[in-house]
Amino acid sequence: MAIEQAPTPEGKQSSKNLHEAAAGEERKVEAEKGSDLKKGADRVEERSRSSDGKGPGEKQS
Repeated sequence: MAIEQAPTPEGKQSSKNLHEAAAGEERKVEAEKGSDLKKGADRVEERSRSSDGKGPGEKQS
């Protein structure tokens, strides 16, 4: 949920904290990896292949 769409002030703060934590974790992983994480469809492909060596299209067949 987007920060602006949260119905209560507590929800807005919780959403903000979640976004900040996720961004911090991403920076940490990128620093350990030594390169940026892939985004969007490239990330889906990368994550899928890392789990079992098959791409998403191969799993559908």
